[in-house]
Amino acid sequence: MRDTRAELLMQAETLVRGRGFAGFSYADLAAAVGIRKASIHHHFPTKVDLGAALVAAYAARYAAALEAIHRDVPDGPGRIEAYGRLYLGGVEQGLGCLCAALAIEGEALPERLRRDIAAFFADHLAWLETVLRAGQADGSVRGADPAALARYVVATLEGALLMERLFASPDAFRGTLAVLVDGLRPQ
Repeated sequence: MRDTRAELLMQAETLVRGRGFAGFSYADLAAAVGIRKASIHHHFPTKVDLGAALVAAYAARYAAALEAIHRDVPDGPGRIEAYGRLYLGGVEQGLGCLCAALAIEGEALPERLRRDIAAFFADHLAWLETVLRAGQADGSVRGADPAALARYVVATLEGALLMERLFASPDAFRGTLAVLVDGLRPQ
């Protein structure tokens, strides 16, 4: 049996990551899924409802991935490298990070989506800060302000993802990730 809601979320995520939130309509989504626009409204009455569901699903996938990284990877640099590899799928597909694609639209987005995106990034920064602080405690990460390093990690990865979306170069992204991780190690 077809799970229309899941298919709508999957196709909407691809549209937002490729075009931005303002860059697609329910007509585009209906065409991608092969249903009528009215059917979308049954699942997501407004585009904001759809956007909030997208961010929630994306955040849940990332939360599970971060938990697995924390459980399976023993040291700070390894965890940062594994975190960076989460971005690689976007590079390989020519898509940006969903929340970054939304964040770029800034004030044009409804307040509800801005709050959801801010919460997504705040969760990532908190996770990274914890990883970096633990890495500093065990000597695997250089001593610098963990909060500033966490922002540096996100900014570097998001910037690299944006660049490689343009240049379509997963190898270049991997190179940037390697430089980032090496720079976090004590000298």
